[in-house]
Amino acid sequence: MTKTPQEFKYTKTHEWVRMEPDGTASVGITDFAQEALGDIVFVEFPQAGATVKAGEAVGVVESVKAASDIYAPVSGEIVAINDGIPDHWEEINKDAFAIWLYKLKPSHPDELKALLDATRYAAMAEASK
Repeated sequence: MTKTPQEFKYTKTHEWVRMEPDGTASVGITDFAQEALGDIVFVEFPQAGATVKAGEAVGVVESVKAASDIYAPVSGEIVAINDGIPDHWEEINKDAFAIWLYKLKPSHPDELKALLDATRYAAMAEASK
């Protein structure tokens, strides 16, 4: 059973977004994405300092089954990557919502309004099963 935390926003490409008190957005993959991929074995991260556009592929998540692009939920600058992940791939497999992959500083905060809330995301994910 996948979970969908209410306080997050979601993309149609199965990334979650959590706004932080400092104005950055933490980004990770959803449980739905992790379950579809299977056990995660590698993440190709975006480059810190890169400027990205909403919807742009910024990295790749690889699993024992497949590889899938990671997309930027909103436009902005990548300000951090979670460099602790390479030593702990299994943590994404245990709880995808507990592990952020990268953080970005939105350049157009109004783009956040286009993201899905938990209810709409859960309905979309369920319909795609």
